[in-house]
Amino acid sequence: MRILRAAQVLTGRPGEVIPHGEVAVDGAAIAFVGPRGGAGEPGDADEVVDLPGCTLLPGLIDAHVHLGFDDKVDPVTRQSPESDRHLLLRMAENARKLVSAGVTTARDLGARGFLDLALRDAIEEGLAVGPHLIAATRPITPTGGHCWYMGGEADDLTAIRRVARENLRAGADCLKIMASGGQMTPGAAPSWVQQYSTEQIRAVVEEAGARGKGVAAHAHAHAAIRSAVEAGVATIEHCSFFTPSGHRYDPELADLVAESGTYVCPTLHGVYWRLRATLGPEMLDDWLNGIVAMRDAGVRLIAGTDSGFAAAGVDNRTDGYVAGLEVFAGAGFGNAEVIELATARAADACGAGAVTGTVETGKRADLIAVRGDPLRRIADLRELVLVLVAGRAVTQTGVDTVTSSV
Repeated sequence: MRILRAAQVLTGRPGEVIPHGEVAVDGAAIAFVGPRGGAGEPGDADEVVDLPGCTLLPGLIDAHVHLGFDDKVDPVTRQSPESDRHLLLRMAENARKLVSAGVTTARDLGARGFLDLALRDAIEEGLAVGPHLIAATRPITPTGGHCWYMGGEADDLTAIRRVARENLRAGADCLKIMASGGQMTPGAAPSWVQQYSTEQIRAVVEEAGARGKGVAAHAHAHAAIRSAVEAGVATIEHCSFFTPSGHRYDPELADLVAESGTYVCPTLHGVYWRLRATLGPEMLDDWLNGIVAMRDAGVRLIAGTDSGFAAAGVDNRTDGYVAGLEVFAGAGFGNAEVIELATARAADACGAGAVTGTVETGKRADLIAVRGDPLRRIADLRELVLVLVAGRAVTQTGVDTVTSSV
């Protein structure tokens, strides 16, 4: 058993702070959480790790990534010239970068050739370094629709159910459906156009639900957002209220989302400020103001970066997770709330709340330690000292400030 002692322990829920706390880790699980000394005498442990001046908290969760997206994707065809074998190696490197930013669980919402499943399993077997992956495999989209190049094209109910079942049979942890178009697929429907009806989205929800899985719906358009809610998806991705003239927030529709309890991953990322300078403040500010308005309406927001995509020549880096949290904080979200939507709430939304997302006895030992106090300064989440994924230390920096004794 290993005992970790820190200046404070954050459980992942607002207001739950344990000053001078400690966490005992037994194998892959958390065995104790509480005040210092509660886990037993130092001699009872195999190792005691003192983390003076540090905060211990749940590993971060990125609820929306694309490990197979990078600058090698052709901007016209949106296809990568890389072979599957080479792309899998690149995905493994992106996973390593992600965990190096303190992300211990990530939901990959679109990959070709079931490569995300191969990487997920390799990480769990210890053959690759990365976060636990929740894999959606091929996004379901109409022929030639948004992200068609990942192989999930389906136009009618029969085809939609077939692709959903194929993904699940291959081992998908969740399903992804492109309820609206997007901006990254030339020739496909734009963001403000609905691609699937409520009935069609509900068919995917039924297929996933029959196997205990959830559905993430990519939805920018107002009609697509409404259909996603009515169909009963677990999460709405983006939820940007996009129209041909830009973002147009709809308070009545936001109230519908809030009342349904559906989680929203607005994919707020750290390249916001660079995109604002490139695309102009009006569109980006409308987007951010809409996210704040959703929070005020009671919508359950979670953190996810859409990392891997590039827009307007700006690369959304895989290891830029904390920068997205800083945008939340800069928009007026309290630091405790930001940490919650990046840990406990994101875990619940992704269907992983029973095993991760909070520092709690019996849960998986997905933990990070950072210098400083992220409740006072969210940027302190960058100051990583220790990252544990299921109790395994996958990266450690600043070892001169970490002492271990028995």
